[in-house]
Amino acid sequence: MKEIAFDNDKYIELQSKHILERISKFGNKLYLEFGGKLFDDHHAARVLPGFQPDSKLKMLLNLKDEVEIVIAVSANDIAKNKIRSDIGITYDAEVLRLIDAFRGTGLYVGSVVITQYANQSSADVFKAHLEHLGIKVFQHYVIPGYPNNIPMIVSEDGYGKNEYIETTKPLVVVTAPGPGSGKMATCLSQLYHEHKRGIKAGYAKFETFPIWNLPLKHPVNLAYEAATADLNDINMIDPFHLEAYGVTTVNYNRDVEIFPVLNAMFEKILGESPYKSPTDMGVNMAGYCIVNDDAARKASSEEILRRYYAAKVDFKIGHTTEDTIKKIELIMSQANITPLERRCVIPALQKAEETDAPAFAIELPDGSIVTGKTSSLLGACSAALLNALKALGNINDEIPLISPNIIEPIQKLKVNSLGNHNPRLHTDEVLIALAISATTNPVSHLAMQQLDKLKGCEAHSTVILSQVDVNTFRKLNCNLTCEDQYQTKKLYHR
Repeated sequence: MKEIAFDNDKYIELQSKHILERISKFGNKLYLEFGGKLFDDHHAARVLPGFQPDSKLKMLLNLKDEVEIVIAVSANDIAKNKIRSDIGITYDAEVLRLIDAFRGTGLYVGSVVITQYANQSSADVFKAHLEHLGIKVFQHYVIPGYPNNIPMIVSEDGYGKNEYIETTKPLVVVTAPGPGSGKMATCLSQLYHEHKRGIKAGYAKFETFPIWNLPLKHPVNLAYEAATADLNDINMIDPFHLEAYGVTTVNYNRDVEIFPVLNAMFEKILGESPYKSPTDMGVNMAGYCIVNDDAARKASSEEILRRYYAAKVDFKIGHTTEDTIKKIELIMSQANITPLERRCVIPALQKAEETDAPAFAIELPDGSIVTGKTSSLLGACSAALLNALKALGNINDEIPLISPNIIEPIQKLKVNSLGNHNPRLHTDEVLIALAISATTNPVSHLAMQQLDKLKGCEAHSTVILSQVDVNTFRKLNCNLTCEDQYQTKKLYHR
């Protein structure tokens, strides 16, 4: 099992207290730009073992009576059908999912703001759909010269043209389906409109990474760079904080570059800037809750390697550029790690060489590794999954968990009735077959009981897997990587 590196309870307590303190500094009205994922933050959970994916959500629930959610989504992203890659849905669909998730916990979602609006027809359709669902929608427009033409931006022809978002709570959390959605611009536009109305309000930023009070090249911060390699985010020392306080802190290039502009906007809107540095704007307390630095370093190094393999696959399928790979390779050299240090990689490659076919390896919680090979009945990942369940349940390897009498009818259905060319069972089909077997076979039932133990396990495939298999391992919370090779030489792959 991975060593715990993070005190989650301390984090929720500290973070809640710190945000309340920041609200009190701004006349009891704070617009909080929420970077990263508000819940389902699996990156943070991987690099800081002990961090719970819903930690930030629980923190907000501590402030439930004070909080209102505003979700920002870019009209350009709606028009492009931009996908949230980790869960495979479009940004407009993600807005609906977010609303449901927040409401499901009892948090109040006040409205949605469509940013960068310039009469995109798809944005108009989405706005009408939201309003039909009873959700308040506001529009913010493209501002010529943004972000450098401050006189234009902070004027009636800039922020003044944006619709004022009506809010009722002291803490307004502005979140979004992903980066580039216009969260910061939404917060600043609101400051402009609040100031016009004589309401004192403030702005703060909540980004989990980079962690400002860890060293610049700490693996936790390097893992953040690897995760955002395609966005060209670079961690750097905050020069404004160093000059103002003589203290070294870490921020990232976009916040450092935009800070002089933000400062000028604050001065124009509020009369003076409340902050001397980008670090000042942040409210993140995560650095104070790391309880095992060695464990955090190890987990973060593993994450960098996962990001490297993911980038190579993304490049192969045309979703990123080679520059992303080169940037992560540089990060790996700074962290002093190499791709083959991912423990499940070499066993998978060796099995593929032995069988001259795709292979798969899973590292179990005790550090042991099981493999799977391609057969006429099962793909390599399906075979490895069953072998892992056997190992976790101390089941004799010679005992079949699923009878061929169950597998063969499923294969015939796939090929003869559903038009599939590949008769081998995908992982989801294998699990369904196992569940059927478990109703009459106690050994299969024992194997089914081991599924939860796969959470946090590391897995590697020697070929790019189908989306079905990728989704199955994601649902099992198993950390999957793949070699950047297809099983066939076809140009079109599903």
